[in-house]
Amino acid sequence: MVTDNESERARPLDMKLEVIVVPVSDVDRAKEFYGSLGWRLDAEFADGDDYRVIQFTPPGSGASVIFGKNITDAEPGSAQGLYLIVSDIEAAREDFRHRGVDISEVFHAGNEHAGDDEPYLFGRLRVDGTDPDRRSYRSYASFRDPDGNGWLLQEVTARLPGRIDAAATTFASVADLASAFRRAEAAHGEYEKQLGHRDEDWPSWYADYMVREQTGAPEPS
Repeated sequence: MVTDNESERARPLDMKLEVIVVPVSDVDRAKEFYGSLGWRLDAEFADGDDYRVIQFTPPGSGASVIFGKNITDAEPGSAQGLYLIVSDIEAAREDFRHRGVDISEVFHAGNEHAGDDEPYLFGRLRVDGTDPDRRSYRSYASFRDPDGNGWLLQEVTARLPGRIDAAATTFASVADLASAFRRAEAAHGEYEKQLGHRDEDWPSWYADYMVREQTGAPEPS
């Protein structure tokens, strides 16, 4: 018989990934670059000429990046495959471009997963444009910081089942919430066509759709 204490011990403790170290060669240059992205400057500490650390957080992110002097022995530019999740890949790319970032065109995976392109989640073959069916997780854009650390924007509009607790569904920013409303509006239009009349309880339908989309559950019917 499993006791309550044994059951409690079997549950993993909460662990939140909060900081990723980005190795850079010029701290001031990196600070200017990441600040130009519109990221929040959380902290800057120094101890003489031998130690310095700076922390930035992307808008809506629960995790931050830190860089500085004597905080890692990794080679500057060696951090690759750092993912930034966005709800609208084209709008996000345009925002970065307007901020002066040298960012790639939007791309997606083809039917082959090997090629000469830089690697990303679905392989080394990049096909121009968004995913033809605009599937979640499948559209990307990439950029590098001044040291060559590699970042990827990835469009995620609906999570795979089990990725998010339905009781804890949240939206990270006003932009994410607005995008979710637009997708719900489009889906609800199709739903009303099936009904053949106006849905008076559309707020409940919208809310149900948006939670289901985030948690990977089937659309409401």
